Amino acid sequence: MNQIKTAMLLAGMTALFMGVGFLLGGRGGMMIAFLFALGTNLFSYWNADRLVLRMYNAHEVDERTAPDFYHMVASLAARAGLPMPRVYLIENDQPNAFATGRNPQNAAVAATTGLLNRLTPDEVAGVMAHELAHVQNRDTLTMTITATLAGAISMLGNFAFFFGGHRENNNPLGLIGILVATLVAPFAAMIVQMAISRTREYSADRRGAEICGDPRALASALAKIAGSAGHTVNMEAERNPATAHMFIINPLNGQRMDSLFSTHPDTQNRIDALLSMEGEGGGSFLPPHMGVPPRMGAQPPRQGPWGGGSVPPSGPGRSDRGKRGPWG
Repeated sequence: MNQIKTAMLLAGMTALFMGVGFLLGGRGGMMIAFLFALGTNLFSYWNADRLVLRMYNAHEVDERTAPDFYHMVASLAARAGLPMPRVYLIENDQPNAFATGRNPQNAAVAATTGLLNRLTPDEVAGVMAHELAHVQNRDTLTMTITATLAGAISMLGNFAFFFGGHRENNNPLGLIGILVATLVAPFAAMIVQMAISRTREYSADRRGAEICGDPRALASALAKIAGSAGHTVNMEAERNPATAHMFIINPLNGQRMDSLFSTHPDTQNRIDALLSMEGEGGGSFLPPHMGVPPRMGAQPPRQGPWGGGSVPPSGPGRSDRGKRGPWG
């Protein structure tokens, strides 16, 4: 099913490319856009994961540089029956995470340092299990290619704005065609959000809870991440809004609404769905003052069990020795 979704997504993006090309340069422009879309699709399939990781300045870690985090991901991957993915850290105070890669054999998971610093080990395990669920469900190819193509569509719209006026002789609709092509860019992210079904987040939540064995820990993590995301600016995400749908919680500042164009389902709905796995209602999980999603307000950043550094410490000095997570 996901392969069919991916094929439909690529076809839709290609048609959009061709439509913009036609508006800019008639049939000739449409053919150029088609070739450009074809090349972009091929490039995205093989390289989009590296491109997205580079956008966020993610650096790869291993059992030497981040032993606790790396071993946690390895244990969760083993539980899920997945190959060991590449593991990355992003130097960003906003707690968040995403997965990427064209298939489970070429997958990568990335977490921000804010995620490790602000969440407990059980909660971090729930988040990473959610990302591994996306890998297992083969959502990552669709999400990563979509992000790359949306950026390319925006670039084409910008090209129409700056250079379209010099090509009116080849443009069958003249200035109107240029204006239509230019308006594609601001709505590229919305097209992406509509193309990516938000139901996949519920599916990844459920499977992630099964992998880590603790739906409540993942529910707690979602509440904390949502509460922090609106107050901590992720500059890389703000510069690349078409990648927002890849994260476990929308990283864009102020994007709380659960509207038609939202990249993610409502956080409380996700929490309620997770808690229903335990036969509980979502209303009893969060303190009344926290709301949906909870707001951290002026609370100082909470230092998680990894400490204040960017790489999780190891050895006897760990502050979470008495709170081992589900990975060991």
